[in-house]
Amino acid sequence: MKNIFFFAALWYNSPMEENILTTENALSRLPGPLLAWYRQSARDLPWRHTADPYRIWVSEIMLQQTRVAAVLGYYARFLEAFPTVEALAAAPQDRLMKLWEGLGYYSRARNLQKAAKIVAERGGFPGTYEGLLALPGIGEYTAGAVASAAFGLREAAVDGNVLRVAARMTDCHDDVAAPGTKRAVRERLRAMMPEAEADVRIFNQAVMELGATVCVPNGPPKCGECPVRDLCLGRARGTAESLPVKAAKRARRAEEKTVFLLLRDGRIALRRRPDTGLLAGLWEFPNAEGALDEAEAAEAVRAWGLEPGAWRKKLTAKHIFTHVEWRMTGYALEAAGEGPEEFLWADQAGLEARAVPSAFARYYAEARRLLEEER
Repeated sequence: MKNIFFFAALWYNSPMEENILTTENALSRLPGPLLAWYRQSARDLPWRHTADPYRIWVSEIMLQQTRVAAVLGYYARFLEAFPTVEALAAAPQDRLMKLWEGLGYYSRARNLQKAAKIVAERGGFPGTYEGLLALPGIGEYTAGAVASAAFGLREAAVDGNVLRVAARMTDCHDDVAAPGTKRAVRERLRAMMPEAEADVRIFNQAVMELGATVCVPNGPPKCGECPVRDLCLGRARGTAESLPVKAAKRARRAEEKTVFLLLRDGRIALRRRPDTGLLAGLWEFPNAEGALDEAEAAEAVRAWGLEPGAWRKKLTAKHIFTHVEWRMTGYALEAAGEGPEEFLWADQAGLEARAVPSAFARYYAEARRLLEEER
């Protein structure tokens, strides 16, 4: 990493004797004013009122790739259903997935339960960074977040918000997506974390809060509101708005699919996705690769051992994942016959009891409407 350790200096207004701002001290001066600001201005979020590693861990997993506003309701319902790590470990998978429905990135929920079973068997969470890192679904960021907030350990938690704050404060123009950049920021923050346990527990949250609410992405930082603006090299040099530097993302590939809402005797066909891969283990409506016309769709239905009946509706939808976009053509139709063993024919209650990912949201809504008509 070049810039975060490159020595450069600027004068700034400070009552301290050392009134030269450098890349070496921009971050080291951070804790005092940042923690004072956090204690006065931080958002009131439920996971900030506990030192329970279980509740902190659940919140951190939910917050990955997900906005705080979207997580709040899920977090409350999840803890009501599974108030302890033992309850989560023993939960039926379908119930767990149903509670997670709509949050996306479903592997998070599966890994939560895998880790919960390990924690329940050993009688509690490991109290070290390395022990937390060894649990399924816990990476460096989550291990650092739980270690600091739950156990008061001086471990940094570096996410996108933290990388952005560090890049702007030190005027770093390295690619923040590069592993070396992230590693350097983590080591630097860990070295200058406060000593007092009460401060350690909130330090990572404070840096993330600054990035989420003041040193914001997708627009200019709110430097006028920033409690550490006088420590920011990016602000002093006029580069803050252009930082952080990120390598261009790979183009998202597109996949064409045809989705079938197959109705038989007041029930609709579902099938479970494979145990590995995208949306693993969740329920979906039967589908085929490609954008099939009506004649091709009829042949696909017959290939499942069913005979197409009345065609009810054609509808289209798309869903964007991180690396792939599904472009979906859909057909709602009546079908006769047994169909493959993998099909589950669900009535309205059966449909609503199963976790169908939001990728199929338009088809799920239409399926509910069709089943309501069948009653």
